[in-house]
Amino acid sequence: MGKDKLRRFAQNQTFRHVIQPERQALVEGIDLKGNWNGGHFEKPQPLILELGCGGGEYTVGLARRQPEHNIIGIDIKGARIWKGAVVVEREKLPNAAFLRSDIELIEGAFGPDEVSEIWITFPDPQIKHRRAKHRLLHPDFLERYRRILKPGGRIHLKTDSEFLYGYTEGILHGLGAPVHTAFYDIDAQSKEGKHPLLFELQTLYEQRWRSEGKPIAYLEFSLE
Repeated sequence: MGKDKLRRFAQNQTFRHVIQPERQALVEGIDLKGNWNGGHFEKPQPLILELGCGGGEYTVGLARRQPEHNIIGIDIKGARIWKGAVVVEREKLPNAAFLRSDIELIEGAFGPDEVSEIWITFPDPQIKHRRAKHRLLHPDFLERYRRILKPGGRIHLKTDSEFLYGYTEGILHGLGAPVHTAFYDIDAQSKEGKHPLLFELQTLYEQRWRSEGKPIAYLEFSLE
């Protein structure tokens, strides 16, 4: 392991806003499960998750723009989380945190009806059939999300993948899940009346795909 990664891991340990439970603790349920607003955040507010947050650009952006919400970015890569964690520390953002975890263990970190919204930004589409169960929009994952979302809680997907966009639409149709917004190309839509974060926030991946002229797709849905 490189020295830079070791340095980042060590610094993550010093940040109160970076939570890194052991896998077994997540399997059993961490102490913060069902208690993020009482056990971690200073101010009880609706909870928003970003899954597969990478370097945390979207997590930090959400925290800046939505001070009335508490935002948690989740990723298994500690060296990636570090990038966003440094910004949170520097800006003293009281409503932002990072959780180092596999997404499949999300129910060990959050209780029923604890989460108000979920953002999934540019996940790996896992195109090969044998990787289907690893897609963050696979029905098994959606069922996990349903169990931690409040009634009527929304899920937002941004992706450059035509495959993942179509796959998700098909899964939602099969589940009878309500789709509130569906844009194959968000730039082809009027910004008026649309979710402003679609246009104001961009991950590094989104910036890359845009520079290559790829359309950015968006789905907003619930799992009622």
